[in-house]
Amino acid sequence: MRHPEVPGELSTRAFDFFFWFSRFESALKENQYLKSTKPGARAEPSWAAFVQRWEQGYAASPGAQALLDLAPKTQVIGGAGNLEWSQTVAKPGTSILGQVVLMLRTVRNNLFHGGKHGEATWDDPKRVQDLLANAQRVLAELALLGGFEADFDRYY
Repeated sequence: MRHPEVPGELSTRAFDFFFWFSRFESALKENQYLKSTKPGARAEPSWAAFVQRWEQGYAASPGAQALLDLAPKTQVIGGAGNLEWSQTVAKPGTSILGQVVLMLRTVRNNLFHGGKHGEATWDDPKRVQDLLANAQRVLAELALLGGFEADFDRYY
């Protein structure tokens, strides 16, 4: 899909997803889910720390299950060095929350800087809308799970 062909509603949905994804990562940092706590280290959010803290007892909501079912693909390097698309697969033993987070991050990566060449479903506006809508819904649910919806919504 070329930029002029992107429907207005999809463009708005993409912006909203980026906004809420970045708010979630900001809330992770504000709530000490950090890759490093060493003084002077870059303040980078740790999705892994969040997953580790909340994976026990997590049950996928309908939105999270829809995101898992939609299964965004991951761009990989093929045998001949060309770029290809592959099913996004979590490592064996990954919790349901870990799988949901993997899908959220895959949606973000694909939307922000993943190549679109060769992936037939990328030009399907309905599928992209569904991915973005469910991902945005799940971000809000995870903020509630973590107890930092005020940081997520930026209401103090």
